[in-house]
Amino acid sequence: MILDESYTLPNNLSIPKLGLGTWFIPEESAAEAVREAVSLGYRHIDTAQAYGNEAGVGEGIRSCGIERKEVFVTTKLDAGIKSYEEAVTSINQSLEKMGLDYIDLMIIHSPQPWTEFGEKDRYYSGNQQAWRALEDAYKAGKLKAIGVSNFQEQDIDTLVENCTVKPMVNQILAHIGNTPHALIKHNQSQGIVVEAYSPIGHGQLLKNAEVAAVAEKYGVSIPQLGIRYTLQLGLLPIPKTANPSHMKSNADVDFVISDEDMEHLKNIEPITDYGDANVFPVYSGGKLEI
Repeated sequence: MILDESYTLPNNLSIPKLGLGTWFIPEESAAEAVREAVSLGYRHIDTAQAYGNEAGVGEGIRSCGIERKEVFVTTKLDAGIKSYEEAVTSINQSLEKMGLDYIDLMIIHSPQPWTEFGEKDRYYSGNQQAWRALEDAYKAGKLKAIGVSNFQEQDIDTLVENCTVKPMVNQILAHIGNTPHALIKHNQSQGIVVEAYSPIGHGQLLKNAEVAAVAEKYGVSIPQLGIRYTLQLGLLPIPKTANPSHMKSNADVDFVISDEDMEHLKNIEPITDYGDANVFPVYSGGKLEI
């Protein structure tokens, strides 16, 4: 089963190949979602400071009935934090909120603050400062691994040129109809594990007749096809759900998409409209108005 498989990060830490995303899961529901996922075999839970549910996720980890070391927990440094001092404080706040002695993976949520996402300023200096705080927490054992999210090639390269610990993960938007192959190759060539959030295209794949036809061919659901697609690209999908039946279905992906069908899916017409998610910068490519 995919829930029993893992990738190996550059520091030899194992990271489960499938994670549970918790975006949009309210604080009061997060603990139960984590417990349900763990009971189904999930061992990788993903949250973020910006999600507002770290305390609930931490409660779920602490009360899920298995040893802490058996669950891989990821959180993300808020995108607006671009100084060393703020990052140090924020890392410690996440540990305190979650009630954990350590976090398995902490990543910078975005190279730019959400209100400036897609603008010219890439915040190279600010990211280096935030990264130095992550490095220090990593060296102190507070974090077992560190990485980034939504970083493009130039963001990665600039960080690598100025850091002592190379990013181990880059979490990006990747799914059928939006697969940044050059970025994926660039990361993987440096040993960086690429995680794929929204592997179902924020639900937009469900409306795609071409994708539906391929899923029907394999006797699987569209979400299962989307998750399997990212896995066959060597990515680590993080579908988000609080629904136990969806959690179970999302992990039932032990089939193989043929090379021919993979090529077909790689060339599906790009998805450019994410519906209600267009208000978020990662889907629209623009900044967040607040």
